[in-house]
Amino acid sequence: MFGIRFAKFEPTLYVLKYKKGKITAQGEGLSFWYRARTTTLVAVPVGSSDASFMFAETTADFQEVTIQGQITYRIIDPIKTSKMLNYTIDSKHLSYISDDPVKLADRLINLAQIAAKGAVRNIPLKKAIVSSDSVAQTVFKSMTEDTMVEDLGIHILSISVAAVKPNPETARALEAETREEILKESDEAIFRRRNYAVEQERIIRETELNTEIAVENKNREIQETRLATEALAQQKQLEMREAEIKFSIHAEEQNKTLVGLKSYNERTEADARAYALREIMKVYQEVPADILKALTAAGIDSGRLMALAFQGIADRADKIGNLNITPDLLNTIIKGK
Repeated sequence: MFGIRFAKFEPTLYVLKYKKGKITAQGEGLSFWYRARTTTLVAVPVGSSDASFMFAETTADFQEVTIQGQITYRIIDPIKTSKMLNYTIDSKHLSYISDDPVKLADRLINLAQIAAKGAVRNIPLKKAIVSSDSVAQTVFKSMTEDTMVEDLGIHILSISVAAVKPNPETARALEAETREEILKESDEAIFRRRNYAVEQERIIRETELNTEIAVENKNREIQETRLATEALAQQKQLEMREAEIKFSIHAEEQNKTLVGLKSYNERTEADARAYALREIMKVYQEVPADILKALTAAGIDSGRLMALAFQGIADRADKIGNLNITPDLLNTIIKGK
């Protein structure tokens, strides 16, 4: 009635209410009554938005790659944005009357493409396909420093690059090359492992040989020590034997001296006895035989006297005719003994 309408907007929309070319109300999530014929409504989305992109570029070695990613941004100055792009809405249907809101994402994607082209054109393919993070950082830095983004009143929240992919033919070639490199590295790893095993076996064998040599050296030292000990023992035994021989020689020499002295003493003693006997015999030679017999008989028993008598008879047998010896006499002689 009379063209008066009621409008209610979401909190993520910044609303500008124009009347006769002047802003009469502005803010986020407004609701108000307005006259459609004399009022112009501008609604700028201030929530975060995403703009996906995918475009082909060429690397430094003239290989085509596809860069795929996403821009996350937010309008922080809706007045600037509304002056650069048309965000006017139809008061009846509350929809945009132009396609400028869609063009904002295209402009940002164009800026991102220019920055991505500069990021990959100076690096080769193999490096480019693993440089997603560095490409994203380069694009982010380039867009945040771009004056156009500032003039649009936009704040770039993040740039993400999902992948930098070569074309299918190049990808297959790289896969084959990588496969060959992997197989080569595998062969080299097997070779290194076998070489390591051989080296370890050589070290073990060398260690065993060194151990055997050490054992043989130790056995030789033990044998030499044993022989030296036996030689020393034999030397000691020889020295002891020589000492015993010297002692025996010395003892024999002492014994010889002793025997000589004993023989000399015995000879001297015999000479003394012989001399005494000769002197006694000289005395006896001067005494008459009858006196000697009387002296001898004076100190002997009857048996010996009778024996002397028989001896005297025997001495004078040539002068005796007959001699009778009775058994009684013999018994007497035997008993006297």
